Amino acid sequence: MSTSGRTGTDGSASDASDAAATLRDAAFVRVLVRADGDCLAAAGLLARALGGRGVPYQVRVGRFGETLADPDDANRASSEDTTVGIGLDPGADAHLPAAATPASATAYDVARELDARPDPTLALAGVLAADGVPSAGETAHVLEAARERGVERRPGVGVPTDDLADGLAHATLAHADYSGDAGAAQAALAELGLPAELDESAHRRVASEFALAVTGGQAATARAADAVERALRPHTAPEGPFATVEGYADVLDAVARERPGTATALALGHDARADALDAWRDHAERAHAVLREGTTGRYDGLFALRTDSAPVETVARLLRDFRSPEPVALVVADEAAAAAATDDRRIGAAMSEAARSVGGLGGGLADRGYARFDPETDTKEFLAEFREARR
Repeated sequence: MSTSGRTGTDGSASDASDAAATLRDAAFVRVLVRADGDCLAAAGLLARALGGRGVPYQVRVGRFGETLADPDDANRASSEDTTVGIGLDPGADAHLPAAATPASATAYDVARELDARPDPTLALAGVLAADGVPSAGETAHVLEAARERGVERRPGVGVPTDDLADGLAHATLAHADYSGDAGAAQAALAELGLPAELDESAHRRVASEFALAVTGGQAATARAADAVERALRPHTAPEGPFATVEGYADVLDAVARERPGTATALALGHDARADALDAWRDHAERAHAVLREGTTGRYDGLFALRTDSAPVETVARLLRDFRSPEPVALVVADEAAAAAATDDRRIGAAMSEAARSVGGLGGGLADRGYARFDPETDTKEFLAEFREARR
């Protein structure tokens, strides 16, 4: 096991240096990664750098509250293995926290310190998946490197496919009137009279239509007008696997939760595009349907949605950004729950406490969290425990 100092907790440059020092002479690396687009991108960047050095590795994907340590490794202290926790397991030999700074930006720096040439498009996709601002702070250099590889911004909507109807219908960056329904999205586009080859003017018309569909619905909240901006004026990547970097981020985030093995393959640079898009479509259709059909309730500072089954983390984010009149959105399904907040509301701590109260596991960050519990647990009971934990 590596004896280098543990990395810090804020995603700073020192974290990258410490992680690189830990990994530089590793014999075997276990990468323990949280199931989201940012952390999967970070895992891909690290794994590619390790592969370039001839270091074998294993990637394991999990959620908040889960322990990914190898259950067969009874004597961890004498093992030659090195562990890296990305968004999970701060007790690992190296830790990329994915809190203040996206893990993908830190992993990009680690890879460079390991003398690799990391893919800035993948790193930028991770930053965007974390809802980061790539032109500011400790992520600005990722955007600059991506620009040197030909990444540019253009008008339009950030979708992963060249088929706009498919992209608009299945994007999980926002929730529009036709989200989840490719036929309805195609009908909306047909009314725009777009040319066969889209120019900047046509892309602007698509963006305007999408923004109106997102913000103009009866159930849309005032917050939706700001939230939809993350889907507009996307970055294009000539060498990337998807039509836009925002679309890349969307696919990574959705597939990390829907089919983590496929997401890992995608982040590692394998030919997983078709499988990833299939998983992304399935994930999006389920998420948008639940957002429309779930049973909702409003409480003091909390907007809750209950459903039988759902990709709860994606639905919680969409609920917060496009439907919730309160600062905290909670989604509770038969076996899992997720919450998302507009700012620091101690969500992770509340999810952990509520999960323990019903015999489950949970955790998270200040503004988001996840929990798993027995499918026999009454969803109303978990909702009550979460409300109590927030008091």
